[in-house]
Amino acid sequence: MDETELSAWVGRTETVHDQLSLNLLERIAATLGEPAPKHGEPLPPLWQWCFFQPAIAESGLGGDGHPARGGFLPPANDRNRMWAGGRLEFFAALKAGGDATRISTIIHIEEKVGKTGTLLFVTIRHDYQQDGQLAIREEQDIVYREPSPPKPGSGEALPTGAWQEHVTPSPTLLFRYSAVTFNGHRIHYDWPYVTGTEGYPGLVVHGPLIATLSLRAFCRANPEARLQRFAYRGVRPLIAPEPFEVAGRVLETGRAELWAGNAAGIAQKAEVVFD
Repeated sequence: MDETELSAWVGRTETVHDQLSLNLLERIAATLGEPAPKHGEPLPPLWQWCFFQPAIAESGLGGDGHPARGGFLPPANDRNRMWAGGRLEFFAALKAGGDATRISTIIHIEEKVGKTGTLLFVTIRHDYQQDGQLAIREEQDIVYREPSPPKPGSGEALPTGAWQEHVTPSPTLLFRYSAVTFNGHRIHYDWPYVTGTEGYPGLVVHGPLIATLSLRAFCRANPEARLQRFAYRGVRPLIAPEPFEVAGRVLETGRAELWAGNAAGIAQKAEVVFD
């Protein structure tokens, strides 16, 4: 698509209503090994990603398992899709059991040429609302890239953290996270596809799952912190079932850096602003 065609997608909106079901929250909790929030209690950070997913029939999916492009998102010429990172602001907690709304707007599209070919960057703003109040504002970065061998390592060694948690991403964990987020992307559960078509050495750990575990580790280590902002970006993929760590350290009052990775280097970087 040329620049004029791409610009026509900027400003497109999509509104999804959902009920923050206690049944689904119990399944998310079981997937992540946590207690489920009771009716009226706040959702743990980033659990909103398990809701607001349009129910697309299999006939409406592309070959990679994502919804076919050309609806809300631009076609992107059959390039591989990646959730590259994002930024969130927290204003109020979403409450379990209540109705909520996500309003999504495409705010930026840009095509660039990188080392692996042309890259299409799409930024979407998600506004999560409940009881007439804006609870969370998110900017999500999606990258469409031409098929190319995945990056094996970042070359950046893991720092020494003030806290760290170790994760063994089993295929069952990946499958169940795909299920609770209604994510059909085949790189997370379809071994023949991920290794034969997209060229990864194994099942790929979800970027949002890594971010969720990383922010959870921060909250466990800093239980009095009140989240203000969270920003994260992917550096390279993590492959199941190879263990990795989520860790971090406070840099100064109200600001911490987080990371996830293993012996091959950092895989995801993040920053938290809190009070």
